[in-house]
Amino acid sequence: MIIGRNFKNVGKRKCAIVKVKLNLGSGKLFINDKDFLNYTQYNSRCENFFLSPLFLLNLEEKYDIFAYSRGGGITGQCEALKLAIARSIYSFVEDFDKQKLKENGFLTRNSLCKERRNMVLKKLEKHLNFQNDKFLNFI
Repeated sequence: MIIGRNFKNVGKRKCAIVKVKLNLGSGKLFINDKDFLNYTQYNSRCENFFLSPLFLLNLEEKYDIFAYSRGGGITGQCEALKLAIARSIYSFVEDFDKQKLKENGFLTRNSLCKERRNMVLKKLEKHLNFQNDKFLNFI
């Protein structure tokens, strides 16, 4: 473990982007300069969710986390925060712990995104139905 350095990384999920900085400290967590409980509106599921990489390696009381998030909703930001924390931890832990992070799926980005709005499809369906109705009326 490297002492006296801070580790930075980025996590993304849907439209949410989170930048994380880990410092050696006492286990405090701030998101956008607010305490994480105030930021997540006291949602315990979010707290346990994005701190799970730290709990897995028993590092929850050793590092202070400063995160800056934008875009998306609370859940997307929590998932992006989990990914960013796991990536930051990955840069300084030993190989055995890296394997644990990989096996538990903390390092994989969820690539599901919102599909773009397809304007042609609605008009196309109307047009095809009109042609079918016209053909059926002719018979």
